[in-house]
This record gives sequence, structure tokens and C-alpha cells, in this order.
Amino acid sequence: MSAHISNVRPKPDQVLVDIVDYVKKYKIKSKLAYDTARNCLIDTLGCGLEALEYPACTKLMGPIVPGTVVPNGAKVPGTQFQLDPVQAAFNIGAMIRWLDFNDTWLAAEWGHPSDNLGGILAMADWLSRNAVAAGKKPLVMKDVLTGMIKAHEIQGCIALENSFNKVGLDHVVLVKVASTAVVAEMLGLTRDEIINAVSLAWVDGQSLRTYRHAPNTGSRKSWAAGDATSRAVRLALIAKTGEMGYPSVLSAKVWGFYDVLFKGQPFKFQRPYGSYVMENVLFKISFPAEFHSQTAVEAAMTLHHELAKQGRSVEDIKKITIRTHEACIRIIDKKGPLNNPADRDHCVQYMVAVPLIFGRLTAADYEDSVANDARIDALRGKIVCVEDSAFTKDYHDPEKRSIANALTVEFKDGKKLKEVVVEYPIGHKRRRKDGIPLLEAKFKVNLARRFPVKQQQAILEVSLDQDKLESMPVHEYVDLYVI
Repeated sequence: MSAHISNVRPKPDQVLVDIVDYVKKYKIKSKLAYDTARNCLIDTLGCGLEALEYPACTKLMGPIVPGTVVPNGAKVPGTQFQLDPVQAAFNIGAMIRWLDFNDTWLAAEWGHPSDNLGGILAMADWLSRNAVAAGKKPLVMKDVLTGMIKAHEIQGCIALENSFNKVGLDHVVLVKVASTAVVAEMLGLTRDEIINAVSLAWVDGQSLRTYRHAPNTGSRKSWAAGDATSRAVRLALIAKTGEMGYPSVLSAKVWGFYDVLFKGQPFKFQRPYGSYVMENVLFKISFPAEFHSQTAVEAAMTLHHELAKQGRSVEDIKKITIRTHEACIRIIDKKGPLNNPADRDHCVQYMVAVPLIFGRLTAADYEDSVANDARIDALRGKIVCVEDSAFTKDYHDPEKRSIANALTVEFKDGKKLKEVVVEYPIGHKRRRKDGIPLLEAKFKVNLARRFPVKQQQAILEVSLDQDKLESMPVHEYVDLYVI
């Protein structure tokens, strides 16, 4: 005899309700959050401008049907594209993530909360242009910053206690969920409609992490977030039509997210939604490298200068030991052949070897022209990672959130260099005073890659002034980036 199956439609899962009530009702009052969001905005757009120098990225950009121009559509910074908001979100999302140089959040799940800017900026620009065309007021850039803070918070707070990578799912699921909630609110959806939209994001089949790990590491990891944030815009637009949602999408027995994709475990939460994530987000300022390696690269740069000071070369090295945290070992401790740039920027041995040899680590250093230098693989073979449990503990401590690495170089003659320890990278909240001037310098370099001096100055005049930026209409700010 079959068991009775209830067909009573349940109330929405509390996780959905909490997300939606946060985007609908919570008022951001933190000056630090808005200041950080402005810095995050310029850094993220700058990363996208640098990515436009790489044909592997630009080949994916533009309209789906070549030549299509959407009246009052969203514009893609650094290009002449004007697209529907779904495709614009993909374009912006792909370019800002391409070089693995935008911000990072590390917890039980890691990710890059500024990936959400693809959907947020595309939606805000599209809404603003259509509002002006209809004689109404456009959104202003403070609305974009607010959306960024809230998307950061949703993605980051879920990530604190819930590891999607341990069940083989990619962190871009959180980009899709966070972006859906925020852009649906921008669209003016009702509370019930936003709940429907967020449920649709969870009910999607989620991306596997296959493309981030050996032996399949590949360039999809550079456009996966663009795909997720564009899907978020699409789902919000679908929900706007009145399309139904699925209230127990997470908790439904057998068929829900928890049972199908999360080993039957409900999500755990460390803190309520506020502005914590934006205030504590990590910026990649100096190196386009997977974040668990940032402090190792800083240490390698120090050791490069020490080698030169002592008249030593990398050929004198017998062994390099990286004392590190568990997440670094799990994600980027990689031996064997590296097949492409996406493979190399997720290998801590590669990211240490290059600065030891050359005294630099740039996006171009992942390309074949550099990787073919035989010294890199020879040095990689001498590098080993060992976990330090104290580093792992401090990595998870919400008051520290360190990403520590320590490098020891041993020479063939038996001598050693003093271990170099770096606990907090230059982009960490604890090093904001040192980091922000460098972040602004990075932005200026990226503007110069794409725009003439006068246009660079116009962008900087607004972008470095909190009040001017917040009050500027979104479409006018985006227009500053049109070539």
C-alpha cells in the first residue's frame, strides 16, 4: 500500500522568507559599508576593463544575435554594446570575473560577491534608461551600492556555515540566488513575487565544480558567474509576469534542494543579514590569483628580493615548504601538468614559482608564453604544502578571517632562508589603510587601458567622491564608460 502524500501547499521555507524580507525591508545605515561598496564598484569595473584585453573573454561578449541593439538597453562598460538586461548581465559578469581579480569572500564556502554586479548594474541601467524615456526619475548609483551590499550579504552569510564545494556544487549558485533577490526588488516585485523568484533560483539544476578542478580545469570558471547573474535577471523577469514559485524548494522531502543536492542537511546560519560581508570583504589588489594563495604570493615576492640580496638564484633551491591552511591544500595544491591559464591560476605552486623567478605575478603570467619557461615547472616540483591547524582555525575565526601562508626556502648546500609569514593579505579589512591607495592606483591603471585621459579624469572625478557617485543617475555613470 502506498503512503499518503500531502498535496497541501506549504508556507515558504524560512530561508526564502529571510532573504526576501531583508531585501525588501532592511535599511543599510553603515557608512563603512557604503564606502567599501564604492571601492568595490570601481575595483570590479576595473577588473572588467583589464579583461577586455583578452580575446578569450571578448569572443563571448556582445548580443546573442550579432548586430542586435536594444533601444534603452543596458550598456556594457568599456564597449559599444547596448543589450537586453539578461545578456548585458552576462557580458558584465563575464568580464569582471575573467581574470580572477575581483573581490573574494572566504568561509565554509568561498566566492566572489562582486560577481553580482553583472546583474545589478545591468538591471539598474536598463531601468534608468527606460524611466528617463518615460519621463520618470532614474535610479541613482546609491541604489546600485545598496544592491551590492545586500547581494554581498546574502551570498556571504549563506557561505559562512554552508559548504557547497564539499557536495560538488559551485559557489555561483549563491550568485544566482543573491542576484535574483536584489534585482527582483529593483524591478519592484511584491514580496510574494520575490519569494517566487528566489525559489526559482534554488530549483534550477546547479553548476558542478567540475570546471574548477583537475583534470577538467577550464575557462568556464571565468564566465560561470556571468551565467549565474544573467540567469538571475531572467528569473526575476519571469517572476514579474506572475509565474508561480515553489515554496518548499529547499525543504521538500525527496525532491527539495536539501535532499537532492545537500545530503539532506538544512542550511546553518551564523548571523542575521546586515552589512557584515561588505564591511569585511577581501580585495585582490596586488595579484590576479586565487585568494587562498594571495599571502603566499606576497611572501614569494619578499623571498625573490632576498634571493637577489644574497646572490642566490632559483637553481640553488632544493625545497620550498608552504605552511598553509586546509582550504588552500584542498583547492590549489596541484601537481602534474597545467593545461591552460585557468589551470595555472588555481595552482599555488605555480603562483609561488612565478614571483620567485620573475619578481611579479600578472594576468599575462598565466599565458603559454610565460608558462613555457622550463624553470617554472622545475621549481613547482620542489614546492610542498603542509597544513598548519592554527592557520586553519584562524581562517574560520569570524574575528580574524586570516588567510595565512608561510614560506621556507631550503638550498642545496643545506642552508635556509628565514621563514616568511604573511597572515593577512593587502586586501584584508585589517590592512585597509595600506590597501585602498593601491586599489585606487589599480583602478587608474585599468582605466588607462581603455580610455583617453579626459575620459579617465571624468570617471575618476565621480568615482572617488562618495557623495557625487551616490547621487549620480545610473545611466549617466555607465555612459562615462562607453568608448
